[in-house]
Amino acid sequence: MKSAVETLNPTRVRLTVEVPFEELKPSLDAAYKKINQQVTVPGFRKGKIPARVIDQRFGRGAVLEEAINDALPKFYTEAVNGVELNVLGQPDVDITEFNDGDELKFTAEVDIRPTIEIPDYSGIEVTVDAIEISDEDVDKSLEQLRERFASTSPVERAAAEGDVVILDLEAAVDGEVLEDGVAKGVSYTIGSGQLLEGIDEAVTGLEAGATASFESELKGGSATGQTATVKVEVTAVQARELPALDDDFAQLASEFDTLEELRADSVKRLERIKQYDQATQAQEKVLDALLELTEVPLPEKLLKDEIETRTHNLEHHQFEAQGLDWDSFLAAEGKTREEFDAEIESQARKGIKTQFVLDELVSKEKLSVNQEELTEHLMRRAAGSGMSPDQFAQAVVEGGQVPLLVGEVARGKALAVVVEAVKVLDTNGEVVDLEDEDAETVEATAATADETADKAPAEVEAAAEEKTEA
Repeated sequence: MKSAVETLNPTRVRLTVEVPFEELKPSLDAAYKKINQQVTVPGFRKGKIPARVIDQRFGRGAVLEEAINDALPKFYTEAVNGVELNVLGQPDVDITEFNDGDELKFTAEVDIRPTIEIPDYSGIEVTVDAIEISDEDVDKSLEQLRERFASTSPVERAAAEGDVVILDLEAAVDGEVLEDGVAKGVSYTIGSGQLLEGIDEAVTGLEAGATASFESELKGGSATGQTATVKVEVTAVQARELPALDDDFAQLASEFDTLEELRADSVKRLERIKQYDQATQAQEKVLDALLELTEVPLPEKLLKDEIETRTHNLEHHQFEAQGLDWDSFLAAEGKTREEFDAEIESQARKGIKTQFVLDELVSKEKLSVNQEELTEHLMRRAAGSGMSPDQFAQAVVEGGQVPLLVGEVARGKALAVVVEAVKVLDTNGEVVDLEDEDAETVEATAATADETADKAPAEVEAAAEEKTEA
């Protein structure tokens, strides 16, 4: 077999392949055998029909077509391996010449991974938020803890801000009550802003048994984005009581004996959170700077396929799960379809470019992924998907997604190499040392680099959903 490569552009080539007829013999034999099992000819047992009879009854052309369809993938793979191409996606194959007994000639146009030169990135400098813990931050943290231990008690008075009210709701659009617009026994804290716009004003001042109506734009359900008339009935009013902020509360809410110890621990916890946020911010900014420096031609077919995949996953997973369609989704996002499509394309371009650049760094730095790193990454992915680690791992294996997850971790490690080599300053002008964040950095980086680069999460979760339904 002979093969030659013609470069069409930096990301696409045309393979020209010539195959001697004798190399088709195994596929011809397999074609006769397959047809033998599928057809019946009077006078012959099934599977025992001579080749000449098959040629006479069904045509030699049908056998040759079956043989070529069987052999082409093998010949294509051999040609790709022979010229050491790093191909992407499926090829466009065209048989250019073939006659019975003669040489088979075909061409295959296919996208290839572009050659990338990683620039000197040591001069990259990024600025991230400084880690500053104020008294207000600590007070807010302790207040949130108090909220978790709040108690409620029924009161016979008008509802006021901070009270918990139990509500029955009914939403109507154009005078018709929505099928998914009725809810009973909804618990709501007045002033929390966690329900419908306008509800705080409507229920404030109402006692149990009183009703009110107000207009509000719906943020979910079948009428997302539409203005509804909402009827609300207060069935109960409850006062919230927060525990006193003292040593007794510290003992109730934590392992500490005093409020002073609890407050000191809150400072440490807030510092850890901000350190993690700082590391993630550094990774994102370094990645953007690296991509800006690196020239990466993008295969147009790969880009088109990626855009279609993202759109498909949105329509068939997110829309179905949330009861949305394009109109309601775009209304909730506040975008036109053209604006959304442009955003998807931008994300797809960045995702593909990210993957190419970081994969090149993985190769250049000879980075590998061990079992412990893969397991830790899988556990984090499982937590983010809403599945148990066992369910997620099973979906990953059954969907053939293990190499994609290995790639995520490897790309995370590649970006960590770059982050360690560049200069990271905080807003106070101080150099930020991210060495203590190594373990978390790898995982955070993997998410940063691959949420836009890989289709693995959506595919894995889709596979898990299908398995659950089955």
